Amino acid sequence: MPAHVVVTGASRSFPGDVPVMHGRGVILAGEVTSDGIAAAAQLEGDFIAIELGNECLAHHIGLDTNANLSCVVGFARFRLGTAEPGNLIELVSTDWTDKNALAAAKAAFQSGGFIIACCADRPGRIVNRLIRPYLNAVLRRLDDGLATAADMDKTLMMGLGYPEGPNALLDRTGLADHYEVSAALQAALGDADFAPARRAQIAWHRDMA
Repeated sequence: MPAHVVVTGASRSFPGDVPVMHGRGVILAGEVTSDGIAAAAQLEGDFIAIELGNECLAHHIGLDTNANLSCVVGFARFRLGTAEPGNLIELVSTDWTDKNALAAAKAAFQSGGFIIACCADRPGRIVNRLIRPYLNAVLRRLDDGLATAADMDKTLMMGLGYPEGPNALLDRTGLADHYEVSAALQAALGDADFAPARRAQIAWHRDMA
C-alpha cells in the first residue's frame, strides 16, 4: 500500500512532485508541527518519518524515551542550496527508536527509488557535517590568495577525481545558503570550522539587503 505523504508548506526534500512510496506509514514533509506528529501518531502504521532541516529529530520529539514516539524517524533528502535534490535520503534515529519502525521507513523510501544512509540524531547529519568545514576552508584559501577559484577547482578535480570543483559547486548552489547552514551548525555545535567564511557572509548580507 502507498505510504501516506503529507506536505505542508515548502519542502526542501520534495519541491515538486512526490514519488509514490509503499509502506504502512506516514511521511510528513515541509513545515512539521507537533500537532501534525500527534495526528500521524493516531493513524495505525509502522512508522512516522518527519522532514528535518539541520535540527535534531529530538527538537520535535524530545530526548526522553517515549513509547508513543518510538516509531518516529527523521529524514532529509540530499540537496545543496538551490540545486535539485538528489536521490540520497539521510534517515535519522534516536537511541530508543524502534528498529522495526526504522526498517519500515527505510524500505518505504527505497521503494520510491531513494538510496538510504542511516545516521545518529546529530545536528546537520552526515553530508553537512563533512562538507561545510571543507567548503569554508576552500573559501578561506581563496581569500588568502592561494590560487584562483578556477585553479583550485582544476587541482581538486584532476588530483582527487572530484566531478566538480568546490567553487563551481558553491556558485551553482548558492553562497548565501552555505552561510545559513554553516551558521546554524556553528551555533549548534560551537565548532569554529563551521564559522561561515568571509565570502559566504558577504553573499548572505547582500541577499538580505
